[in-house]
Parts: sequence; structure tokens; C-alpha cells
Amino acid sequence: MQRPMTAQPQPADLPRRPIRELPDELVSQIAAGEVVERPASVVRELVDNALDAGASQITVKLSAGGVRQIVVEDDGAGIPREELALALRRHATSKIGSLADLERVGTMGFRGEALAAVASIAELTLASRTPGAAQAVRLDARSGETGPVARAVGTTVEVRELFFATPARRKFLKSDATELAHCVEAVRRHALARPDVSFAIWHEGRLVTQWRAAATRDARLADVMGPEFIAASVAVQGGAGPLMLTGRVGTPDAARARADHQYVYVNGRYVRDRGVAHGVRSAFDDVLHGARQPVYALFIDIDPERVDVNVHPTKIEVRFRDGREVHEAVRRAVEAALATPRAVAVSGGAVSAPSVAPLFSRYEAPTQPGLALHTAATLFAREPSPPPYVVTAQPQYSDWPLGRALAQLGGVYILAENAQGLVIIDMHAAHERIVYERMKRQLGSTSLDAQALLIPATFAATLAELAAAEEHAATLRALGLDVAPLSSQTLAVRSRPAALADADPVALTRSVLADLAQHDASRVVERTRDELLSTMACHAAVRANRRLTVEEMNALLRDMEATERSDQCNHGRPTWRQITLTELDTLFMRGR
Repeated sequence: MQRPMTAQPQPADLPRRPIRELPDELVSQIAAGEVVERPASVVRELVDNALDAGASQITVKLSAGGVRQIVVEDDGAGIPREELALALRRHATSKIGSLADLERVGTMGFRGEALAAVASIAELTLASRTPGAAQAVRLDARSGETGPVARAVGTTVEVRELFFATPARRKFLKSDATELAHCVEAVRRHALARPDVSFAIWHEGRLVTQWRAAATRDARLADVMGPEFIAASVAVQGGAGPLMLTGRVGTPDAARARADHQYVYVNGRYVRDRGVAHGVRSAFDDVLHGARQPVYALFIDIDPERVDVNVHPTKIEVRFRDGREVHEAVRRAVEAALATPRAVAVSGGAVSAPSVAPLFSRYEAPTQPGLALHTAATLFAREPSPPPYVVTAQPQYSDWPLGRALAQLGGVYILAENAQGLVIIDMHAAHERIVYERMKRQLGSTSLDAQALLIPATFAATLAELAAAEEHAATLRALGLDVAPLSSQTLAVRSRPAALADADPVALTRSVLADLAQHDASRVVERTRDELLSTMACHAAVRANRRLTVEEMNALLRDMEATERSDQCNHGRPTWRQITLTELDTLFMRGR
């Protein structure tokens, strides 16, 4: 039996409510809804305050994942007795005092909302002692009562029964173990940025984790992210103008299925920024396999006036004055860090041109700078006559990062010996990268040849697509795409890249227009050209089951050592693997 439908009251039928100010308690709880999502939110805010107070040691004590109790103790400067009650008032802070201060904020906190917001949804007590005070003073936020308490210089904030005043919100919390994990992650983010501060986390009276003060950032990264991160990452350093970028980024081999090991800091503040994340991902464009996610910890130092941190209640998002400048600076710095082949970096040396002429490079250098892509493909795929090779020097194999070739296995792999042990190389994947990088260097910034369409392809375009087509007409022509408006709502595609004769011109155009609307035009051109070259390099590279001489195999190894990003093929697969002598001894139980 169906229920009878009830008529919904229309806006005109509802009684008008007068505009009035909300009570302070309700305002505080609304603010709490923006600032405090779960126990980890409280931990983050309290640790922010501790760091702003100059703490060198911070201890976090939790019960029931932080739902029942959160205690944050620090050895900072403390709060004077006469300012304790004021610290719990909304928008009361010592960190900014004017609009100019807000525009150049350099502290972790600055809104003056956190303590008041937490006090509105939980039981909060504050105990603090300044260096000149005879004793510490404790303040109960609910009753307003104060009294003496024993503690050293610094501050203790205790939060009990989170969301007791809003039980509906408490039902949305997860298990104690899950909430504890979020709290630990909140402290971990602070620990990565502040190696000079010691952190300890306790849960139910047991030490969960501890990070002692470290002398260097890399030492703290090793403590927090594990020594394997340092071993499988490279240092990043770069910048442009008022921006400086440092940190470490994991090699493509260290990539993960989830984006859960990605840390970005702006002036010491952990943030999430899609522009920065895209800049890092762009640097991994042709060295990362599939949908895997890079691992990194990057620290951006920038003039505070060029970044707005006051755009989100939780302060986890920022807005850059020139987001494109930041994006490109990040991309270039990470690309440069990833360019050096891992074998060369590990060996500690720099490899110049190979000592043996490439015997199966399968290309001849183009004599015309404006060589068309389809012509380049023909040249790269052509079998040259066997060129003579000259060995200018015959160093020991231990001097070569990838060693000397021993044999070919299964028509696919090259076995080589270096100072560390055995090296196994996927010859097609390695040669594919070598050919690809050479093609990129030779073609440089020349435009792609266009193939005119007998009948223009038309499509109904959005306003954004029409605007992008008009603004980036020259860029589209550089990519071999002749796109022009046919009407106020229609675009016509009159040519496409000659190297993509079978591509759908409409789908290709819409994809490029979408990229142009979001990213720098020069980068779109570069990425599109690289995708074409990558496809051609794959077809031009030496195929499986081709027998190579030892000289040809050695020539490939030397080319790998001199080629950027040669640790991965164009699709992100690894090109070589090292098996150390120690690992071989273990396999054969030597020494047992």
C-alpha cells in the first residue's frame, strides 16, 4: 500500500524569521565544525600552538584514540597568568595584530579560534608556566576557575570527552585504532618539517612512537619515513626568484599504489595543493608505470606575501599569487633530480659520452632542423650498415656503473658484471629510452608537421573550449592542429599531426584544449610531442630475440649510463636490476 503524498510547504507559506545575532556558544560550535573534524584535528591545532611557543620537546598523550582524552605537553615559552582566560576567547591570539601581519603570517596558527572551538565541544583545561613565574597556573575552560599546579616551564592542554556536547558528531568517528592512526599521522606531518623538535606519542599509557631531535632534515626523514626512503630517493633542490624548493623524491621504483606518502610544506606548513601535486606528477610523466603514485617530501620556501594561508579553516590549503610559476618550478626541480641514471648516482661518478660508438642505435642524425616526425620515424626505424667502433680506452669493468656485458639471455635480457655483482638489463626497454631521449634532443622545439583533412571535423564546443581555441591558436598550430570557430558554438578542425594519421581529430583536439585551459601552453606542446616520440621510439627500439654481439651489448650499457632517465623505459617499466654479491651468497647459503 502506497503512502499518501504530503504537500511540502512552499517558501511563501513559511513564517518569516527575523535576522538576529547567534549566541557565542553556537558561534563557537559552528567554528568547531570547521576546525575540528576528529581527534587528529585537535592534535594538529595544539601541536601548532606548541611549535609557535618555541617548544623543543612535545609529548602527545591519548586515550581511546583521542576521543576520551588528548593531552599535549610542551616546553615552550608558556602563557602568562593574566592571559590564560583570554587565550580561550574567540579570535584572541598573540600571532597577528593587523592586516599586514595576516598577509605575512609566519606562525603555524593565527586565527585564534582553535582553543575556543575545542572548548565548546569538549572539556578543556589549560596549565601553563612562564620562565619568570613562581609556579604554573591551571584554568578550567568550563567553570573559569584557576589555581596553582605543579609543572615546569611550558604549557599543557588537556581535552576530555571530545564531542560530548554534540553527541551526533561523535557517532561519525571511527574505531579507536583508526582515530589513533590519524593522530599519529598529524604529528608525523609536523615532525617531518621540524627536525629540531623532539616528538613522542603515547596511547593508553604505552609509547606508540618517538622521534628525537635530529641534526639534519635527511636524518629526520629517515626516522619518520624509514631508511628505505632515503635509499630509494634522490635529493631535490631548485627554485625561481622568491621560491626555493628542497627535499627528496622517491625514484620511480619506489612508487606506491596509493598517494599516502606525499608531503608538501610551504614555509614549514603542511599543505595539500593540486598545482604542486600536478607539477610533481608531470615530472614523472614518462618514468612512472601505470597509475602508481610517487613518494616525496618537498619543502617550499617562498616570500609570505606571495602566498595566502588564510583560505581554509584548517589551514591545510594555500593560494599562491602565481600558481603557474610554482607549478613549473616544482616540475623542473623534480625532473632535474630524476634525470641522473641511478647507476651513475650510486657509483658517485658522472658519465660522459660512451667510449664505444653506438652499434645498434638505429638512427642517423637529421641534417635538417625542421625534420618532420614521420620522416624521423622512418630514419629511426631504418637499419644502418654496421658502423665501425673504436674503443678509446679499456677501463676495468668496475669503473663502469653498469659493468661489462657477459651474455644475452632468452633473446630479451643482457647479463653484465659490475663491482656490486650481477646486472640484468631489459635490452628493448633500455634502448627504447635511449632512442626516445635522442629524438627529443634532436627535434628540439620544432613544430609538428600537419596533415590537412579533406573534410573539416566539427563539434559543438563549450565556452571554455572556444576561449582556449582562440587564446592558444598558435600553440595548436605548433601541434599540427588547425582549429578555428565555425560559429558561436562550433569549432572546426582542419588538420591534425601527420604522425597521428589515424587519430580522431575531435577527441584529440578536445583533449589538448582541456590541457591548455589548465596548464602552461609550452608544457602542453612539450608533453604532446613527447607522447608521439615515445610511441615512435618504442617501435624503433631493438626487438626481442635479436642476437647482439658483446660489443653491441657493451655499447648499449655505455649509452644507458650517458642517457637521462635511463632507469625506466618510456612507459615507466624498469630497464635494469642489480643483484649484489651478498644476495647471491644468500641464495647459495655461502658462509653458513
